[in-house]
Amino acid sequence: MIKSRLRSILVLLSVLLVFSSFGMGAGANTNSFKEAPQLAELFGDFNFDSNKSTSVIVELDEPSIIEAKNQGTSQSEENLKNERNKVKVDLDKKVSKAEVNREYDYVFSGFSVELPASEIPALLSVEGVKAVYPNVSYTTTSVGEGEVISEEFFSPEMFDSAPYIGSEEAWDAGFTGEGVTVAIIDTGVDYTHPDLEHAFGDYKGWDLVDNNNDPQETPADDPRGDSTYHGTHVAGTVAANGMIKGVAPDATLLAYRVLGPGGTGSTEDVVAGIEKAVLDGADVMNLSLGNTLNSPDWATSIALDWAMAEGIVAVTSNGNSGPTNWTVGSPGTSREAISVGATQLPYNVYSSELVTSEGVSYPSAKVMGFPNDEELLALNEGEYEFVDVGLGAEEDFAGKDLTGKIALISRGEYAFVDKATNAKNAGAIGAIIYNNIDGEHVDVPGMDVPTIKTTLADGQKLLAELEAGNDTVSFNIDFSHEADETMADFSSRGPVVDTWMIKPDVSAPGVNITSTIPTHDPSNPHGYAALQGTSMASPHVAGASAILLQAHPDWNVDDVKAALMNTADNLINPETSEDYAHNTQGAGSIRIVDAMETTTLVTDASHSFGVFSKDNGKQVEKNHFTIKNLSETKQTYSFDVDFGKQSEAIKVNNSNNLKVNAGKSKQVNLNVQVDASKLDPGYYEGSIKVSNGDEVIDVPTILFVKEPDYPRVSSMGVEQNSDEFTISGYFPGGAEQVDLFIYASNADGAPLAYLGDIAIVEDVEAGFQTFAWDGKVGGVKLEAGYYNIYAYATKAGQTDLAGVNFLLE
Repeated sequence: MIKSRLRSILVLLSVLLVFSSFGMGAGANTNSFKEAPQLAELFGDFNFDSNKSTSVIVELDEPSIIEAKNQGTSQSEENLKNERNKVKVDLDKKVSKAEVNREYDYVFSGFSVELPASEIPALLSVEGVKAVYPNVSYTTTSVGEGEVISEEFFSPEMFDSAPYIGSEEAWDAGFTGEGVTVAIIDTGVDYTHPDLEHAFGDYKGWDLVDNNNDPQETPADDPRGDSTYHGTHVAGTVAANGMIKGVAPDATLLAYRVLGPGGTGSTEDVVAGIEKAVLDGADVMNLSLGNTLNSPDWATSIALDWAMAEGIVAVTSNGNSGPTNWTVGSPGTSREAISVGATQLPYNVYSSELVTSEGVSYPSAKVMGFPNDEELLALNEGEYEFVDVGLGAEEDFAGKDLTGKIALISRGEYAFVDKATNAKNAGAIGAIIYNNIDGEHVDVPGMDVPTIKTTLADGQKLLAELEAGNDTVSFNIDFSHEADETMADFSSRGPVVDTWMIKPDVSAPGVNITSTIPTHDPSNPHGYAALQGTSMASPHVAGASAILLQAHPDWNVDDVKAALMNTADNLINPETSEDYAHNTQGAGSIRIVDAMETTTLVTDASHSFGVFSKDNGKQVEKNHFTIKNLSETKQTYSFDVDFGKQSEAIKVNNSNNLKVNAGKSKQVNLNVQVDASKLDPGYYEGSIKVSNGDEVIDVPTILFVKEPDYPRVSSMGVEQNSDEFTISGYFPGGAEQVDLFIYASNADGAPLAYLGDIAIVEDVEAGFQTFAWDGKVGGVKLEAGYYNIYAYATKAGQTDLAGVNFLLE
C-alpha cells in the first residue's frame, strides 16, 4: 500500500460516458415510447471533450469473407466493399472530419479511421458499425539489445536450440519444412542475408509501414528513425540455412513489415499484415510482437482467430512481462492462435562470493545472469573498481568512467536486462544489482554482462564501503551444477481475462538465441546476434509447425496445435522441485519428433472450466474434447482427472474408457461439479491424463472460484501534445475507483518525490481508458523533466498499482 496522502479537491479531468439502450418494460406504451437505437460496442474509453485527432479500428456488422465462410454463408469483396462504403458515407454525414486509412476484408471486417476524439460518440451511432477499438501500439517482444557476434568469433555450434527441440532428427527423417511458406510479420527481414536469401523468391512480401513491396529492415542512420534487426533474427530461427540452420531450413519465407523504425507499430498495420499474409498464401505466420493488453477481443487477436479458421497456423509470442500471472498481452490472448512462452536451455549454475577491499563479505551475493560462462569466470581473475550508477538508466552512466569496472546498480524503475545492457555500453565488465526491498530478486538468464545480485542490506553495505573510500571488489565464482531446461522469468503468464484460458499454449527456447541480423554491408553480409525474449521462442514453434505440415500435409491447424501441445515436455521448477504452473509453461516445451510421430491427438489441448461462484450447493458446467486416433488399429482410451488436494470439492465426471476406430474421432463429454463453499476464492489447476496404454497425454485444465484475482490496472501510458496530456491505462474488469497521482522521478536513485493527485475517477469502465490532463498539479504547471504517473485501481476489494515513467517537455 502506498502511504496515505492529503487529498485536495480536484476537478475531474476526464469525462467517462456510458452508453446504454433502453428497452420497453412490461406495460410500456408502445405508441409513446420507442426503443433507443443500439450503439456500437466501444472497447476502451476516450476523452470526448478533446478535439485531438485519434486513430481507431472500426469493426462492421457485415462479416468478413473468412468469417462468413465459417458461418456457412457467402461473402464477396464487392459486397463487403459496398457495405463498407455505406458506412463510410454515413460516417461522413455524422462526423465533420474523418480520414479512413486501411480497409480490411478477409480476417477482419472494417477499417481504420482518424477522427477527433470528440466525434467518437457519433461514430458509435453509425449504422453497420459493430465495435470500435483503440489503435494501440505494438512492439517487438525481445528483451534488451542482445549481443552482436562478429563472423570472426561465430561458429554454427552456437545455434543449439533447434537441435535441442529435435530439428536434426526431423531433418534426418527427411522433413525440413520444404514446400511450406512461413510469413514473418515483424520489422521486415533482410532477405539479402546469405543465410536467408535461399528462402525468398522474387516476391519478398510487403511493407505495410511504407506501403511498398520492399519489406527490408530499417537500416542504421535512416532518416525515418532508429534501425531494426528483429524480424531478420526471427526469420533466421525459422529458416536460416547457411552458417546457421533454423528449425525448418528449407521453408519458404515471406516478410511483412508492420513495425517501423525502432520496432514499433500500430494495430491497423498489424491487422493489415495478417490479412496480406493470408491472401499471399502463407501456411504458417509468426508474430513476435505484442502489447500488454490482456484481452481476447482486440482486432489483432480476432484477426488471428480468423486466420486460423482459414487454415493458416498462427503463432505468436506470449510477452515479456513475467513472472506474475495475468501478464499475457494481445495477440498472445488469441483464442485460437498458438501462444508461446520462453524457456532457457540447460545451463551451468554457479555459486559466488563477493568481497570488498577491506575484507567485508556479502553473504547474499548470488549469480543473477551472464552472457556466457567464460565472461562470468573471468571475474575471478582480478580486483575491480566498482562505481555507483543509481538505477542504471542510460543517463546514470553519463560522465562516469566504467571502462573495465563493475557497475553497482539499484533495482527499480527499469528492466534488469536494460540495466545490464547500459552497463555494457558504458564499458563495464560486470554488474552488481542490489534489491530495493527486503528479500531476494529473480535470476535473469542471458544478461549482457556478468551480473551478481544481493539483498538490500548488502547493497547498503556496498554503498557504505564506497562512501568510506573502499571502492574495489573481488569475486570467487565456482561451478555448482547443471540446471535442466527452465522457464524464463521474463516470460509472460496467463490466464486471459474474460475467456479465462491458459496461456501460453506451449513454450520453446527463448534465452540467448543466436540467429541472423542485417549488416546492410554487401562486403560483410554475415550478421549474427544472441537475443532473448518470447520473440525468440515463437519462431521455434513456427518452424516446428512447418515441419509438421510437410510431414502431415493432411493435418489442419487444430491437429498441428494439438500435436505440439500433446507431446510437449513438462518442465520442473528447480526452486520448488514441482511442475511449473500451466499458466507459466502451457503444456510444456515442444519436441518436434514426438509431435510428428504421435498417434493420438486431443483437442482442445487445454481447458478452462471458467468461473464458479455459486454460494450454496454445487455448480455444474459442461465441457468436452475430441480424441482423434491416427493409428491403424482401434484404440481404447482411459481418463484420469486430478485436481490434487481440491479433488474432493472439484469433481469431473466422464466415461471410464472410450473406444475409437482407426483414423476416426470421438467427442468426450465432461461434467464439472464444483462446491465453491469448500474452496477459498482463487485459481485452481488440474490435469486430464488421456492414455491408450502406450501414450499418455496430459491435458492442462484450470478453473476459478469467485472473482478472479486479475490485476485491476496495467499497461499505463502518457502522451503529450503541446500543453495537453493523455493518460492511458488498461482496466481489465473496470474499477470502482481509480486514483491518478504523480511523482518526480530522480535519476540518481534517490526516493521518488510525491507531488500530488491528478484525479480521482469513479466507476471506470472495463478496457482501455484514457484521461485528459493539463500538466498541472494543484493548479501549478510542472516543469520539464522526468516524472512517474501511477494509477491506483480498486474493484471488489482488490487494489492494484501500475505506473509509467515519462519525459515532460
